[in-house]
Amino acid sequence: MPVTGGCRCGACRYSLDYPAIPVIYACHCRDCQTATGGGFVLQAMIPEACLSVTGERVDRSAPNSRGAVTTQVYCTQCLTRLYSTNTGRPGIVLVRAGTLDNSDTIVPAVHMWASRRQPWIGLSSDAEAYDGAIPVDRIMQVFAPNFA
Repeated sequence: MPVTGGCRCGACRYSLDYPAIPVIYACHCRDCQTATGGGFVLQAMIPEACLSVTGERVDRSAPNSRGAVTTQVYCTQCLTRLYSTNTGRPGIVLVRAGTLDNSDTIVPAVHMWASRRQPWIGLSSDAEAYDGAIPVDRIMQVFAPNFA
């Protein structure tokens, strides 16, 4: 049974070719706080080939500080951000975990930019936490289940 999700209004739906919710991370950087209007963002890093989307979407692209272009994908009706891609990591999408149908079961395995988290946010002792981005040598170790 695939993992499913969608936007607020239901005009866009997606499925992930996964047997269970993939490994989720929380990013507490200021960019993610600003983009969400909250304390952090929850995302799943998955192979783009595992994502199937229906409904009209609109893309918005912008360069990032490393010279890559990030493209964010939104529902055209309610403007819920569903996922993003990045030219610096071809073939990978970051799905907004809050758009999963079973988002109430999410527990982030990793917290990035924990040094920038809001002071009222506590972190689970079960999760890995990094003051900055997750180290490159840990990325595939942590997210390997998402690529199996």
